[in-house]
Amino acid sequence: MADGTDSGFSEGQPSGPGGSSGPISPDLDPLNITTSTVDLEESLDMGAEGDPKAAGDDITVFTQSSLAGLQLDDALASDVHDLFVTVDDPEKHITNMESYITYRVTTKTTRSDYDSHEYVVRRRYQDFLWLRERLEATNPTHLIPPLPEKHSFRRLDRFSPEFLKTRQAALQKFLSRIVDHPTLSFNENLTIFLTAKAWELASHRKQAQGIMGKMGSSMRSMAAGYMMKNRSPEYATMQEYVNTFGAKMGTIDRINQRLLKEMTDYEQDLREFGPVFTLWSNSETELAPAMLGMAAGVEKCEKALEQQISDQEHVFAPPVKEYILYAEAMKAVLKRRDSIQMEYELTVEELNRKRNDREQLKMSDQSYSLGAFMGKDPEEVRQQKRTKLDAQIEELLKQVEVSNDNVECANADLKADLERWHRNKRRDVKEVFSELCDRNIQYYQECLSAWEETLQEINQKSELETASTLATPTSSCPDTPNLATPTSSVTPPLPATPTKEGTEGGASEGQEETQ
Repeated sequence: MADGTDSGFSEGQPSGPGGSSGPISPDLDPLNITTSTVDLEESLDMGAEGDPKAAGDDITVFTQSSLAGLQLDDALASDVHDLFVTVDDPEKHITNMESYITYRVTTKTTRSDYDSHEYVVRRRYQDFLWLRERLEATNPTHLIPPLPEKHSFRRLDRFSPEFLKTRQAALQKFLSRIVDHPTLSFNENLTIFLTAKAWELASHRKQAQGIMGKMGSSMRSMAAGYMMKNRSPEYATMQEYVNTFGAKMGTIDRINQRLLKEMTDYEQDLREFGPVFTLWSNSETELAPAMLGMAAGVEKCEKALEQQISDQEHVFAPPVKEYILYAEAMKAVLKRRDSIQMEYELTVEELNRKRNDREQLKMSDQSYSLGAFMGKDPEEVRQQKRTKLDAQIEELLKQVEVSNDNVECANADLKADLERWHRNKRRDVKEVFSELCDRNIQYYQECLSAWEETLQEINQKSELETASTLATPTSSCPDTPNLATPTSSVTPPLPATPTKEGTEGGASEGQEETQ
Protein backbone atom coordinates (compact mmCIF):
# COMPACT_ATOMS: atom_id res chain seq x y z
CA MET A 1 0.00 0.00 0.00
CA ALA A 2 3.05 2.25 0.02
CA ASP A 3 2.60 3.19 -3.59
CA GLY A 4 -0.93 4.30 -3.06
CA THR A 5 -0.34 6.57 -0.06
CA ASP A 6 1.64 9.28 -1.82
CA SER A 7 -0.36 12.45 -1.53
CA GLY A 8 1.17 13.74 -4.72
CA PHE A 9 -0.41 10.93 -6.67
CA SER A 10 -3.74 10.45 -4.94
CA GLU A 11 -5.97 13.43 -5.53
CA GLY A 12 -8.55 13.95 -2.80
CA GLN A 13 -9.14 12.00 0.41
CA PRO A 14 -12.42 10.30 1.34
CA SER A 15 -14.23 11.42 4.45
CA GLY A 16 -14.27 7.95 5.97
CA PRO A 17 -14.03 4.24 5.29
CA GLY A 18 -16.27 3.33 2.45
CA GLY A 19 -17.29 6.94 2.02
CA SER A 20 -16.89 9.05 -1.05
CA SER A 21 -14.32 11.76 -1.37
CA GLY A 22 -15.11 15.18 -2.68
CA PRO A 23 -14.62 16.04 -6.32
CA ILE A 24 -11.11 16.86 -7.44
CA SER A 25 -10.52 20.57 -7.76
CA PRO A 26 -10.68 21.74 -11.38
CA ASP A 27 -7.73 24.06 -10.69
CA LEU A 28 -5.47 21.01 -10.41
CA ASP A 29 -6.58 19.58 -13.76
CA PRO A 30 -4.26 20.72 -16.59
CA LEU A 31 -6.98 20.05 -19.14
CA ASN A 32 -9.38 22.39 -17.37
CA ILE A 33 -6.67 25.05 -17.12
CA THR A 34 -5.99 24.77 -20.83
CA THR A 35 -9.65 25.12 -21.67
CA SER A 36 -10.14 28.12 -19.38
CA THR A 37 -7.08 29.84 -20.85
CA VAL A 38 -8.31 29.37 -24.40
CA ASP A 39 -11.79 30.57 -23.46
CA LEU A 40 -10.27 33.64 -21.79
CA GLU A 41 -8.27 34.56 -24.89
CA GLU A 42 -11.27 33.98 -27.18
CA SER A 43 -13.54 36.15 -25.00
CA LEU A 44 -10.96 38.92 -24.95
CA ASP A 45 -10.58 38.76 -28.74
CA MET A 46 -14.35 38.92 -29.22
CA GLY A 47 -14.54 41.94 -26.92
CA ALA A 48 -11.80 43.71 -28.88
CA GLU A 49 -13.70 43.19 -32.12
CA GLY A 50 -17.09 44.21 -30.77
CA ASP A 51 -16.08 47.21 -28.67
CA PRO A 52 -14.54 50.21 -30.48
CA LYS A 53 -12.86 51.33 -27.26
CA ALA A 54 -11.13 47.99 -26.90
CA ALA A 55 -8.74 48.79 -29.74
CA GLY A 56 -6.41 50.51 -27.33
CA ASP A 57 -6.51 47.69 -24.77
CA ASP A 58 -4.12 45.36 -26.60
CA ILE A 59 -1.57 45.68 -23.82
CA THR A 60 -4.15 44.61 -21.22
CA VAL A 61 -5.22 41.62 -23.30
CA PHE A 62 -1.60 40.59 -23.81
CA THR A 63 -0.86 40.92 -20.10
CA GLN A 64 -3.86 38.82 -19.04
CA SER A 65 -3.08 36.14 -21.63
CA SER A 66 0.55 36.04 -20.52
CA LEU A 67 -0.48 35.62 -16.89
CA ALA A 68 -2.84 32.81 -17.85
CA GLY A 69 -0.02 31.14 -19.76
CA LEU A 70 2.28 31.42 -16.77
CA GLN A 71 -0.38 29.84 -14.56
CA LEU A 72 -0.69 26.98 -17.04
CA ASP A 73 3.08 26.45 -17.06
CA ASP A 74 3.14 26.35 -13.26
CA ALA A 75 0.29 23.83 -13.17
CA LEU A 76 2.00 21.58 -15.70
CA ALA A 77 5.45 21.88 -14.15
CA SER A 78 4.83 18.83 -11.97
CA ASP A 79 3.74 16.77 -14.99
CA VAL A 80 6.99 16.90 -16.95
CA HIS A 81 7.68 13.71 -18.87
CA ASP A 82 11.10 12.32 -18.09
CA LEU A 83 10.57 8.71 -19.20
CA PHE A 84 9.99 7.73 -22.82
CA VAL A 85 9.53 4.18 -24.10
CA THR A 86 9.29 2.97 -27.71
CA VAL A 87 8.24 -0.49 -28.91
CA ASP A 88 9.28 -1.45 -32.45
CA ASP A 89 11.23 -3.90 -34.64
CA PRO A 90 9.33 -7.20 -34.18
CA GLU A 91 11.62 -10.16 -34.76
CA LYS A 92 10.75 -13.84 -35.16
CA HIS A 93 12.71 -16.47 -33.22
CA ILE A 94 12.59 -20.18 -34.02
CA THR A 95 13.82 -22.82 -31.56
CA ASN A 96 13.46 -26.56 -31.34
CA MET A 97 10.56 -26.17 -28.92
CA GLU A 98 8.67 -23.10 -30.12
CA SER A 99 8.49 -20.06 -32.37
CA TYR A 100 7.87 -16.65 -30.90
CA ILE A 101 8.17 -12.91 -31.55
CA THR A 102 10.24 -10.40 -29.61
CA TYR A 103 9.97 -6.63 -29.75
CA ARG A 104 12.66 -4.05 -29.23
CA VAL A 105 11.94 -1.82 -26.22
CA THR A 106 13.94 1.41 -26.19
CA THR A 107 13.93 3.55 -23.04
CA LYS A 108 15.19 7.12 -22.74
CA THR A 109 15.08 8.85 -19.37
CA THR A 110 16.61 11.58 -17.26
CA ARG A 111 15.60 10.08 -13.91
CA SER A 112 18.31 9.72 -11.32
CA ASP A 113 17.23 6.23 -10.25
CA TYR A 114 18.33 4.87 -13.65
CA ASP A 115 22.05 4.16 -14.11
CA SER A 116 21.99 5.16 -17.78
CA HIS A 117 20.00 7.54 -19.95
CA GLU A 118 19.14 4.95 -22.60
CA TYR A 119 18.37 1.23 -22.59
CA VAL A 120 17.61 -1.16 -25.44
CA VAL A 121 16.21 -4.61 -24.64
CA ARG A 122 14.10 -7.21 -26.42
CA ARG A 123 10.92 -8.52 -24.81
CA ARG A 124 8.30 -11.06 -25.80
CA TYR A 125 4.59 -11.07 -25.01
CA GLN A 126 5.05 -13.19 -21.87
CA ASP A 127 7.39 -10.54 -20.45
CA PHE A 128 4.72 -7.87 -20.91
CA LEU A 129 2.23 -10.18 -19.22
CA TRP A 130 4.61 -10.66 -16.27
CA LEU A 131 4.97 -6.89 -15.92
CA ARG A 132 1.22 -6.35 -15.75
CA GLU A 133 0.76 -9.12 -13.19
CA ARG A 134 3.47 -7.65 -10.97
CA LEU A 135 2.01 -4.15 -11.25
CA GLU A 136 -1.40 -5.51 -10.31
CA ALA A 137 0.02 -7.40 -7.33
CA THR A 138 2.03 -4.45 -5.97
CA ASN A 139 -0.61 -1.79 -6.75
CA PRO A 140 -3.97 -3.48 -6.09
CA THR A 141 -5.84 -0.19 -5.73
CA HIS A 142 -4.68 1.26 -9.06
CA LEU A 143 -6.19 0.71 -12.49
CA ILE A 144 -3.59 -1.22 -14.51
CA PRO A 145 -3.86 -0.71 -18.29
CA PRO A 146 -4.90 -3.87 -20.13
CA LEU A 147 -2.75 -5.91 -22.47
CA PRO A 148 -4.05 -7.09 -25.86
CA GLU A 149 -5.27 -10.65 -25.89
CA LYS A 150 -2.66 -13.16 -26.97
CA HIS A 151 -4.70 -14.45 -29.91
CA SER A 152 -7.42 -11.84 -30.34
CA PHE A 153 -7.11 -11.43 -34.12
CA ARG A 154 -8.41 -14.73 -35.45
CA ARG A 155 -8.52 -13.46 -39.03
CA LEU A 156 -4.76 -12.94 -39.10
CA ASP A 157 -1.81 -15.26 -38.73
CA ARG A 158 0.16 -14.43 -35.57
CA PHE A 159 3.32 -14.09 -37.64
CA SER A 160 1.81 -12.01 -40.44
CA PRO A 161 2.98 -8.39 -40.89
CA GLU A 162 -0.54 -7.07 -40.24
CA PHE A 163 -0.80 -8.94 -36.93
CA LEU A 164 2.66 -7.86 -35.81
CA LYS A 165 1.92 -4.23 -36.67
CA THR A 166 -1.33 -4.28 -34.69
CA ARG A 167 0.27 -6.08 -31.74
CA GLN A 168 3.21 -3.66 -31.71
CA ALA A 169 0.86 -0.66 -31.57
CA ALA A 170 -1.10 -2.24 -28.69
CA LEU A 171 2.06 -2.97 -26.68
CA GLN A 172 3.28 0.56 -27.32
CA LYS A 173 0.04 2.00 -25.96
CA PHE A 174 0.24 -0.31 -22.92
CA LEU A 175 3.72 0.91 -21.96
CA SER A 176 2.90 4.53 -22.77
CA ARG A 177 -0.04 4.49 -20.36
CA ILE A 178 2.18 3.01 -17.63
CA VAL A 179 5.07 5.47 -18.00
CA ASP A 180 2.58 8.36 -18.01
CA HIS A 181 1.06 7.19 -14.72
CA PRO A 182 2.36 9.15 -11.70
CA THR A 183 2.61 6.04 -9.52
CA LEU A 184 3.10 3.05 -11.80
CA SER A 185 5.99 4.71 -13.64
CA PHE A 186 8.08 4.53 -10.44
CA ASN A 187 7.39 0.86 -9.78
CA GLU A 188 10.53 -1.24 -9.43
CA ASN A 189 9.11 -3.99 -11.62
CA LEU A 190 8.81 -1.53 -14.50
CA THR A 191 12.46 -0.58 -14.00
CA ILE A 192 13.44 -4.24 -14.14
CA PHE A 193 11.38 -4.75 -17.28
CA LEU A 194 12.96 -1.78 -19.06
CA THR A 195 16.58 -2.31 -18.02
CA ALA A 196 17.25 -5.96 -17.11
CA LYS A 197 18.95 -8.35 -19.46
CA ALA A 198 17.12 -11.45 -20.66
CA TRP A 199 18.61 -13.83 -18.09
CA GLU A 200 18.05 -11.31 -15.27
CA LEU A 201 14.41 -10.89 -16.21
CA ALA A 202 14.00 -14.68 -16.36
CA SER A 203 15.24 -14.98 -12.76
CA HIS A 204 12.77 -12.33 -11.62
CA ARG A 205 9.93 -14.08 -13.43
CA LYS A 206 10.64 -17.29 -11.53
CA GLN A 207 10.02 -15.43 -8.27
CA ALA A 208 6.53 -14.40 -9.38
CA GLN A 209 3.41 -15.39 -7.49
CA GLY A 210 2.34 -18.99 -7.97
CA ILE A 211 -0.97 -20.11 -9.41
CA MET A 212 -2.41 -20.99 -5.99
CA GLY A 213 -1.71 -17.48 -4.74
CA LYS A 214 -3.45 -16.03 -7.78
CA MET A 215 -6.47 -18.26 -7.23
CA GLY A 216 -6.65 -17.28 -3.57
CA SER A 217 -6.54 -13.57 -4.39
CA SER A 218 -9.19 -14.04 -7.06
CA MET A 219 -11.48 -15.94 -4.68
CA ARG A 220 -11.14 -13.22 -2.02
CA SER A 221 -12.03 -10.56 -4.56
CA MET A 222 -15.09 -12.52 -5.69
CA ALA A 223 -16.23 -13.09 -2.11
CA ALA A 224 -15.88 -9.40 -1.32
CA GLY A 225 -18.66 -8.47 -3.72
CA TYR A 226 -21.12 -10.77 -1.97
CA MET A 227 -20.18 -9.89 1.63
CA MET A 228 -20.25 -6.10 1.33
CA LYS A 229 -22.68 -4.45 3.74
CA ASN A 230 -21.93 -0.72 3.68
CA ARG A 231 -20.92 -0.21 0.08
CA SER A 232 -20.94 3.44 -0.89
CA PRO A 233 -23.61 4.41 -3.46
CA GLU A 234 -20.85 6.17 -5.38
CA TYR A 235 -19.02 2.90 -6.04
CA ALA A 236 -22.26 1.05 -6.70
CA THR A 237 -23.01 3.62 -9.41
CA MET A 238 -19.46 3.24 -10.69
CA GLN A 239 -19.87 -0.54 -10.89
CA GLU A 240 -23.13 -0.15 -12.80
CA TYR A 241 -21.52 2.28 -15.23
CA VAL A 242 -18.59 -0.05 -15.89
CA ASN A 243 -20.94 -2.98 -16.54
CA THR A 244 -23.02 -0.92 -18.97
CA PHE A 245 -19.94 0.49 -20.68
CA GLY A 246 -18.43 -2.96 -21.17
CA ALA A 247 -21.70 -4.31 -22.58
CA LYS A 248 -22.02 -1.41 -25.04
CA MET A 249 -18.43 -1.76 -26.24
CA GLY A 250 -18.96 -5.50 -26.66
CA THR A 251 -22.01 -4.81 -28.82
CA ILE A 252 -20.04 -2.35 -30.95
CA ASP A 253 -17.28 -4.92 -31.40
CA ARG A 254 -19.70 -7.66 -32.49
CA ILE A 255 -21.42 -5.33 -34.97
CA ASN A 256 -18.05 -4.23 -36.31
CA GLN A 257 -17.05 -7.85 -36.87
CA ARG A 258 -20.26 -8.47 -38.82
CA LEU A 259 -19.66 -5.35 -40.90
CA LEU A 260 -16.12 -6.48 -41.64
CA LYS A 261 -17.40 -9.85 -42.83
CA GLU A 262 -20.03 -8.26 -45.07
CA MET A 263 -17.53 -5.77 -46.47
CA THR A 264 -15.04 -8.56 -47.14
CA ASP A 265 -17.67 -10.58 -49.02
CA TYR A 266 -18.67 -7.51 -51.02
CA GLU A 267 -15.05 -6.76 -51.86
CA GLN A 268 -14.61 -10.32 -53.12
CA ASP A 269 -17.69 -9.94 -55.33
CA LEU A 270 -16.35 -6.69 -56.77
CA ARG A 271 -13.04 -8.38 -57.48
CA GLU A 272 -14.87 -10.98 -59.57
CA PHE A 273 -17.27 -8.43 -61.09
CA GLY A 274 -14.71 -6.27 -62.92
CA PRO A 275 -13.19 -8.98 -65.15
CA VAL A 276 -16.68 -9.89 -66.38
CA PHE A 277 -16.96 -6.56 -68.20
CA THR A 278 -13.42 -6.90 -69.58
CA LEU A 279 -14.17 -10.32 -71.08
CA TRP A 280 -17.53 -9.14 -72.38
CA SER A 281 -15.88 -6.27 -74.28
CA ASN A 282 -13.97 -8.76 -76.44
CA SER A 283 -17.19 -9.98 -78.06
CA GLU A 284 -18.99 -6.61 -78.27
CA THR A 285 -16.98 -4.30 -80.50
CA GLU A 286 -19.43 -1.43 -80.42
CA LEU A 287 -19.95 -1.69 -76.62
CA ALA A 288 -16.27 -2.26 -75.82
CA PRO A 289 -15.55 1.32 -74.59
CA ALA A 290 -18.51 1.26 -72.21
CA MET A 291 -17.58 -2.21 -70.95
CA LEU A 292 -13.98 -1.22 -70.29
CA GLY A 293 -15.16 1.94 -68.49
CA MET A 294 -17.39 -0.15 -66.22
CA ALA A 295 -14.51 -2.53 -65.50
CA ALA A 296 -12.27 0.38 -64.54
CA GLY A 297 -14.94 1.87 -62.25
CA VAL A 298 -15.53 -1.44 -60.48
CA GLU A 299 -11.80 -1.94 -60.01
CA LYS A 300 -11.38 1.50 -58.43
CA CYS A 301 -14.28 0.84 -56.05
CA GLU A 302 -12.79 -2.53 -55.14
CA LYS A 303 -9.43 -0.95 -54.29
CA ALA A 304 -11.13 1.76 -52.20
CA LEU A 305 -13.16 -0.87 -50.33
CA GLU A 306 -10.04 -2.93 -49.68
CA GLN A 307 -8.43 0.08 -48.02
CA GLN A 308 -11.62 0.77 -46.06
CA ILE A 309 -11.63 -2.79 -44.71
CA SER A 310 -8.02 -2.41 -43.62
CA ASP A 311 -8.80 0.87 -41.87
CA GLN A 312 -11.86 -0.59 -40.17
CA GLU A 313 -9.85 -3.54 -38.92
CA HIS A 314 -6.62 -1.83 -37.87
CA VAL A 315 -7.80 1.67 -36.90
CA PHE A 316 -11.28 1.22 -35.40
CA ALA A 317 -11.29 -2.34 -34.03
CA PRO A 318 -8.19 -2.23 -31.73
CA PRO A 319 -9.38 0.72 -29.58
CA VAL A 320 -12.78 -0.93 -29.18
CA LYS A 321 -11.16 -4.16 -28.01
CA GLU A 322 -8.84 -2.23 -25.71
CA TYR A 323 -11.73 -0.54 -23.91
CA ILE A 324 -13.56 -3.85 -23.58
CA LEU A 325 -10.48 -5.09 -21.72
CA TYR A 326 -10.37 -1.80 -19.81
CA ALA A 327 -13.90 -2.48 -18.55
CA GLU A 328 -12.74 -5.86 -17.24
CA ALA A 329 -9.75 -4.20 -15.57
CA MET A 330 -12.11 -1.68 -13.95
CA LYS A 331 -14.27 -4.49 -12.59
CA ALA A 332 -11.17 -6.18 -11.15
CA VAL A 333 -9.92 -3.06 -9.36
CA LEU A 334 -13.41 -2.39 -7.98
CA LYS A 335 -13.47 -5.92 -6.57
CA ARG A 336 -10.06 -5.37 -4.97
CA ARG A 337 -11.31 -2.14 -3.41
CA ASP A 338 -14.36 -3.99 -2.10
CA SER A 339 -12.04 -6.63 -0.66
CA ILE A 340 -10.12 -3.95 1.25
CA GLN A 341 -13.34 -2.44 2.58
CA MET A 342 -14.63 -5.90 3.51
CA GLU A 343 -11.46 -6.49 5.52
CA TYR A 344 -12.10 -3.24 7.36
CA GLU A 345 -15.72 -4.14 8.07
CA LEU A 346 -14.80 -7.60 9.38
CA THR A 347 -12.18 -6.05 11.65
CA VAL A 348 -14.73 -3.57 13.00
CA GLU A 349 -17.22 -6.38 13.63
CA GLU A 350 -14.59 -8.37 15.49
CA LEU A 351 -13.72 -5.31 17.58
CA ASN A 352 -17.36 -4.76 18.51
CA ARG A 353 -17.73 -8.41 19.43
CA LYS A 354 -14.72 -8.27 21.75
CA ARG A 355 -16.07 -5.13 23.38
CA ASN A 356 -19.41 -6.82 23.99
CA ASP A 357 -17.59 -9.78 25.51
CA ARG A 358 -15.77 -7.43 27.86
CA GLU A 359 -19.02 -5.77 28.93
CA GLN A 360 -20.68 -9.13 29.53
CA LEU A 361 -17.65 -10.24 31.51
CA LYS A 362 -18.40 -7.60 34.14
CA MET A 363 -21.84 -9.07 34.84
CA SER A 364 -21.04 -12.75 34.39
CA ASP A 365 -20.54 -15.19 37.26
CA GLN A 366 -17.20 -16.95 36.90
CA SER A 367 -17.99 -19.45 39.65
CA TYR A 368 -19.07 -21.96 37.04
CA SER A 369 -16.25 -21.27 34.62
CA LEU A 370 -13.68 -23.88 33.68
CA GLY A 371 -10.99 -22.10 35.70
CA ALA A 372 -13.15 -22.06 38.82
CA PHE A 373 -13.78 -25.82 38.49
CA MET A 374 -10.02 -26.28 38.35
CA GLY A 375 -9.64 -24.50 41.68
CA LYS A 376 -8.90 -20.95 40.59
CA ASP A 377 -10.46 -17.92 42.21
CA PRO A 378 -13.46 -16.68 40.11
CA GLU A 379 -12.26 -13.08 40.41
CA GLU A 380 -8.82 -14.11 39.21
CA VAL A 381 -10.41 -15.89 36.25
CA ARG A 382 -12.41 -12.76 35.44
CA GLN A 383 -9.30 -10.62 35.62
CA GLN A 384 -7.36 -12.96 33.31
CA LYS A 385 -10.15 -12.91 30.76
CA ARG A 386 -10.40 -9.14 30.98
CA THR A 387 -6.65 -8.76 30.45
CA LYS A 388 -6.81 -11.04 27.43
CA LEU A 389 -9.77 -9.13 25.98
CA ASP A 390 -8.06 -5.79 26.56
CA ALA A 391 -5.00 -6.99 24.64
CA GLN A 392 -7.16 -8.28 21.79
CA ILE A 393 -9.15 -5.04 21.66
CA GLU A 394 -5.97 -2.99 21.59
CA GLU A 395 -4.62 -5.08 18.72
CA LEU A 396 -7.92 -4.83 16.86
CA LEU A 397 -7.92 -1.05 17.30
CA LYS A 398 -4.56 -0.91 15.55
CA GLN A 399 -5.87 -3.16 12.77
CA VAL A 400 -8.96 -1.00 12.37
CA GLU A 401 -6.80 2.09 12.03
CA VAL A 402 -4.60 0.42 9.42
CA SER A 403 -7.62 -0.94 7.56
CA ASN A 404 -9.25 2.47 7.63
CA ASP A 405 -6.12 4.01 6.09
CA ASN A 406 -6.09 1.28 3.46
CA VAL A 407 -9.70 1.99 2.53
CA GLU A 408 -9.04 5.71 2.28
CA CYS A 409 -5.98 5.15 0.10
CA ALA A 410 -7.88 2.70 -2.09
CA ASN A 411 -10.72 5.18 -2.58
CA ALA A 412 -8.32 8.02 -3.37
CA ASP A 413 -6.25 5.93 -5.80
CA LEU A 414 -9.33 4.63 -7.56
CA LYS A 415 -10.84 8.09 -7.84
CA ALA A 416 -7.67 9.55 -9.35
CA ASP A 417 -7.26 6.67 -11.80
CA LEU A 418 -10.90 6.78 -12.79
CA GLU A 419 -10.70 10.50 -13.52
CA ARG A 420 -7.56 9.93 -15.59
CA TRP A 421 -9.26 7.05 -17.40
CA HIS A 422 -12.26 9.21 -18.28
CA ARG A 423 -9.98 11.88 -19.76
CA ASN A 424 -8.12 9.33 -21.86
CA LYS A 425 -11.37 7.69 -22.90
CA ARG A 426 -12.89 10.94 -24.13
CA ARG A 427 -9.75 11.74 -26.10
CA ASP A 428 -9.40 8.24 -27.58
CA VAL A 429 -13.07 7.90 -28.51
CA LYS A 430 -13.04 11.31 -30.17
CA GLU A 431 -9.92 10.43 -32.15
CA VAL A 432 -11.09 7.02 -33.31
CA PHE A 433 -14.57 8.23 -34.28
CA SER A 434 -13.15 11.23 -36.13
CA GLU A 435 -10.71 8.97 -37.95
CA LEU A 436 -13.52 6.57 -38.84
CA CYS A 437 -15.62 9.42 -40.24
CA ASP A 438 -12.71 10.72 -42.31
CA ARG A 439 -11.96 7.26 -43.71
CA ASN A 440 -15.62 6.71 -44.64
CA ILE A 441 -15.80 10.10 -46.33
CA GLN A 442 -12.64 9.32 -48.28
CA TYR A 443 -13.98 5.90 -49.31
CA TYR A 444 -17.29 7.22 -50.61
CA GLN A 445 -15.59 10.13 -52.36
CA GLU A 446 -13.29 7.71 -54.18
CA CYS A 447 -16.26 5.56 -55.22
CA LEU A 448 -18.22 8.63 -56.34
CA SER A 449 -15.26 9.91 -58.34
CA ALA A 450 -14.77 6.50 -59.97
CA TRP A 451 -18.40 6.26 -61.10
CA GLU A 452 -18.48 9.88 -62.28
CA GLU A 453 -15.40 9.26 -64.43
CA THR A 454 -16.97 6.09 -65.80
CA LEU A 455 -20.23 7.87 -66.63
CA GLN A 456 -18.39 10.76 -68.26
CA GLU A 457 -16.34 8.38 -70.38
CA ILE A 458 -19.41 6.46 -71.51
CA ASN A 459 -21.24 9.68 -72.45
CA GLN A 460 -18.24 10.97 -74.40
CA LYS A 461 -17.99 7.74 -76.40
CA SER A 462 -21.72 7.89 -77.18
CA GLU A 463 -21.52 11.52 -78.33
CA LEU A 464 -18.54 10.80 -80.58
CA GLU A 465 -20.34 7.88 -82.23
CA THR A 466 -23.46 9.99 -82.85
CA ALA A 467 -21.45 12.85 -84.33
CA SER A 468 -19.53 10.44 -86.57
CA THR A 469 -22.75 8.95 -87.95
CA LEU A 470 -24.28 12.34 -88.76
CA ALA A 471 -21.11 13.60 -90.48
CA THR A 472 -20.83 10.67 -92.98
CA PRO A 473 -21.29 12.06 -96.74
CA THR A 474 -23.89 10.56 -99.25
CA SER A 475 -22.40 8.39 -102.11
CA SER A 476 -22.77 9.75 -105.82
CA CYS A 477 -21.96 6.60 -107.80
CA PRO A 478 -23.68 6.62 -111.33
CA ASP A 479 -24.69 3.01 -111.01
CA THR A 480 -26.65 3.76 -107.89
CA PRO A 481 -30.24 4.80 -108.47
CA ASN A 482 -31.51 7.99 -106.95
CA LEU A 483 -33.98 6.73 -104.40
CA ALA A 484 -35.32 10.20 -103.79
CA THR A 485 -36.74 10.59 -107.38
CA PRO A 486 -39.69 8.29 -108.06
CA THR A 487 -39.72 6.51 -111.47
CA SER A 488 -42.66 5.05 -113.35
CA SER A 489 -42.75 1.36 -113.94
CA VAL A 490 -44.43 1.84 -117.41
CA THR A 491 -42.39 3.46 -120.20
CA PRO A 492 -44.54 5.73 -122.50
CA PRO A 493 -44.50 4.82 -126.29
CA LEU A 494 -42.21 6.80 -128.52
CA PRO A 495 -43.81 8.78 -131.44
CA ALA A 496 -43.74 6.95 -134.91
CA THR A 497 -41.20 8.13 -137.45
CA PRO A 498 -42.98 9.38 -140.63
CA THR A 499 -42.19 7.54 -143.97
CA LYS A 500 -41.94 8.85 -147.56
CA GLU A 501 -45.23 7.32 -148.67
CA GLY A 502 -47.07 8.68 -145.79
CA THR A 503 -45.75 12.10 -146.50
CA GLU A 504 -46.74 12.10 -150.17
CA GLY A 505 -50.22 10.74 -149.42
CA GLY A 506 -50.78 13.43 -146.89
CA ALA A 507 -49.76 16.11 -149.31
CA SER A 508 -52.11 14.93 -152.14
CA GLU A 509 -55.00 14.85 -149.72
CA GLY A 510 -54.31 18.37 -148.82
CA GLN A 511 -54.24 19.49 -152.35
CA GLU A 512 -57.60 17.83 -153.11
CA GLU A 513 -59.23 19.56 -150.21
CA THR A 514 -57.88 22.85 -151.42
CA GLN A 515 -59.23 22.38 -154.85
